[in-house]
Amino acid sequence: MSTSMHEEQQIRDLHLDVLREIGNIGAAHAATSLSSLMRKKIDMHVPDVKLVSFDEMMELAGGAEKVVAGVFLRIEGEVTGSMFFILPVEQANRFIRHLTNDATFDFQEPPFSELGISAMQELGNILSGSYLSALSDFTGLKIMPSVPSLSVDMAGSIISFGLMEISTVSDDVIVIETGIFDSAEGTEGVKGHFFLLPDPPSYRTIFQTLGVL
Repeated sequence: MSTSMHEEQQIRDLHLDVLREIGNIGAAHAATSLSSLMRKKIDMHVPDVKLVSFDEMMELAGGAEKVVAGVFLRIEGEVTGSMFFILPVEQANRFIRHLTNDATFDFQEPPFSELGISAMQELGNILSGSYLSALSDFTGLKIMPSVPSLSVDMAGSIISFGLMEISTVSDDVIVIETGIFDSAEGTEGVKGHFFLLPDPPSYRTIFQTLGVL
């Protein structure tokens, strides 16, 4: 019994090591795109990748009642699943104010400007596209993101809505911590969480292809 549990833990650790490497490659791609978008040098890193339960996912998002900006999209192709990018409202505001030069933009005071909404969706596009491209390159599988939808609401509502779109739910959520830095200032501009929920058959597809199943 203890041996099988030990082996299972080793397998999970190996999975996370591979996903961390994919995350770091995706972050490097995203930093290049964000630097171009924001017209200044941006660095990104992935301090951690972990497997968590749905309850832990909610806690990482700040708690069910925490108001956040969330970008949700479906993953399509040879791998299917869902992705969330969750940012505290204050950090989303900071990003959008810088990008749009609109110091008054505030996700807590609707109506929101179309420019601000587009900027947040573009951030979600760049990050999700970069991570999925890295996963696709590693596995050789065809993986495409759907058009992202943006919501500003309590974390519990955003995540529950996304989970309703998943016909079969797995027990684990892959969390990719994401830190976005302004290179010149050396300060962290945005810190959010990516939640990756492959549909159960796709977990096996991903790790079989990577040779770590």
